[in-house]
Amino acid sequence: SGIDLSQFRRWYSQAGTPVLNIIGNYEADKKQYSLKVQQSCPDTPGQNNKLPFSIPLRMGLLDKNGLDLPLRLKDEKVAESTDRVLTVNQETQHFLFLDVPERPVPSLSRGFSAPVRLDFDYSREDLYFLMIHDSDGFNRWNAAQLLASDIIRELQHCAASNSLLIVPPILINAYSGVLDAVLKPNELDKAMIAHLLALPTEGSLIEQVEIANVDSIYAAREFIANALGKELEERFAAVFEANTSDNPFKTDSGSIAQRALKNLALAYLVRIGSDYWVECCFRQFEEATNMTDQMAALRCLVNSDSKLAIDLANASLKAFYDKWKGEPLVVDQWFMVQASCQREGTLSRVKELLQHEAFEIRNPNKVLSLIRAFCGQNYIGFHHASGEGYEFLADRVLEINKFNPQIAARLLVPLTRWKKFDARRQAMMQTQLLRIKAESNLSKDVFEVVDKSTIG
Repeated sequence: SGIDLSQFRRWYSQAGTPVLNIIGNYEADKKQYSLKVQQSCPDTPGQNNKLPFSIPLRMGLLDKNGLDLPLRLKDEKVAESTDRVLTVNQETQHFLFLDVPERPVPSLSRGFSAPVRLDFDYSREDLYFLMIHDSDGFNRWNAAQLLASDIIRELQHCAASNSLLIVPPILINAYSGVLDAVLKPNELDKAMIAHLLALPTEGSLIEQVEIANVDSIYAAREFIANALGKELEERFAAVFEANTSDNPFKTDSGSIAQRALKNLALAYLVRIGSDYWVECCFRQFEEATNMTDQMAALRCLVNSDSKLAIDLANASLKAFYDKWKGEPLVVDQWFMVQASCQREGTLSRVKELLQHEAFEIRNPNKVLSLIRAFCGQNYIGFHHASGEGYEFLADRVLEINKFNPQIAARLLVPLTRWKKFDARRQAMMQTQLLRIKAESNLSKDVFEVVDKSTIG
C-alpha cells in the first residue's frame, strides 16, 4: 500500500493508553468546522515523555436531523464520504472541514477505531442526540454510557451529602426514545437496544473516578435504575411482552438478542417491587425452556428487596439446585448468582455456602464462582464499611495459599486496588494485605502480588 507504518510500531514499544483531547469549533459565516486534536500518553514505569502514536480516528458529523453530513477537508475538491478515518500522528493537529451548512454534532472514534481514551466536551444534549441518532452502533452505545455515567456522578454527590435525588428528565426521555424505537418495525436491532438500555456497571463507574465512594455510587445507580423502571413501566412491559415467545429455543443471533432484551426489560420491571412483576419473573423461572431465561429470572428474584421476591428466591434457589446438582458447571452459576447478590447479608450467605455439599475449596471453579464472584463483582458487599469483606478474602487467600498458590494470587487482586477507595477503606485493605504478607509460609505467587501492593 506504500504506507509507512514505522510510527505505528510505537503501539508495541510504548506502554499506556493514549488520550485524545479534542476541541470542536464551528464558524457559521464561513460554514467551516474544525477539530483540534491533541494526543498524550501518561507516564508509566520506565517510560516518560512518550512520542506520538499513529492513531486512526474514524468519525462523522451529524446535522440537526441526525443525518451524516458529507465530509470535505481543506484542500480537497469534493467530499469523499460521510464517514472517514483521520490519521492522528502528531502531538497537535488541526482538521478543517468545509461546506458544513450548520453546527454539527461530531461522532468520534466510530467503531472504536483505536484503543484510546477520548476527551471531548459533549453536553448532555449532545449525548442524548448521539444516543438516538448516530448511525454508528458503538458510538450510540458509548453516548448512552457517557450520559448515564454523568448523571450517576451528579446523583452520587447528592447521595454522599444526603441531598434529594432526582433523575433529570433528559435520561428518562433518552430511554423512552430507545424503548419506543424497539416497538416500531425496521428500527434498531434488538441486541443494540439491549446494550443502549443497560446502565454502566459499578465497576466501570469506579474506574471513572480517582477515589471511589462505593456507597454513593451504588445508591445513585440503584436510584436511577429503580426510577427508570417505575417511570417507564408501560414501555418496559410492552417490550417484555413483545419479546416473550413460546417458540422453540434457538441459538441464532436474532433469538439471542430477543432474550437479552426481554430479560433486561424484566430486570427493570422487577425493580418496581410490585407483586405482579415478581410473580411474572417467578413464572418465567418455572416455565423457562432454556438456561438463559431461567438464570435471568433467578438473578432478578435474588436481587429484589420485595418480601415476595425474597420468599420466591429462596424456593427458586432450592429448586434450581435440586434440578441441576448433577451438572457442576451449572452449579457454578448457582453459586455465582448468590455471591453477586447485592442485598444486605450476602457475606453471611457466602460463608454458609462454603460449607455446602457442592462446594469444594480445592476446586478452582468453585472457588472462583463463589469467592471471586463476591470479592470481585459484588462491590457493595465486598467493600462494606465494616471491612468484613476484606478480612474474609484475606482468610481465604491464606487458606488456599497452602495448596493452590496460583488461585490464591488471583483471588487477592481486589485487595490490591486499595488506592481507588476512600482513606478508611484504604487502611482496612492495607491491614489485610500486611496480614497476608506477614504469613511465614507465603508462596512466591502470593508474595509477589502482595509485595507490589503494600506500603512498608
